[in-house]
Amino acid sequence: MPSGRVRWFDAKKGYGFITSDDGMDVFLPAAVLPEGVEHLRKGAKVEFSVLDGRKGPQAIDLTVEAPAPSLVRATRPKADDMVAIVEDLIKLLDSAGNSLRRHRYPADAESKKLATLLRAVADDFDVQD
Repeated sequence: MPSGRVRWFDAKKGYGFITSDDGMDVFLPAAVLPEGVEHLRKGAKVEFSVLDGRKGPQAIDLTVEAPAPSLVRATRPKADDMVAIVEDLIKLLDSAGNSLRRHRYPADAESKKLATLLRAVADDFDVQD
């Protein structure tokens, strides 16, 4: 049974392509995905059988061997490093809370800095596989 990696897959379009280990591009229709699998990420390792379709080779009998590694999970900071970041963020939020208690928003530069920091920390916590 040939194997390869998902080159791309679009669940909305209902198809994608696999690049087999021997370099051949194989059409991947959504209908051949295993039960319970609705989408595949680029780089997922798959095994499949090949059928000669009207427009070229087409995958059938697909098996997902290994999902693609999460780039976000691989590049996010270590938990020990996040401790210091979260503690500093708490201090900044506490300062912003004190300004708000006095019925004033923090200064524009401080607000932008806080918003940017919140987004960055949220991205580190939000791992989508």
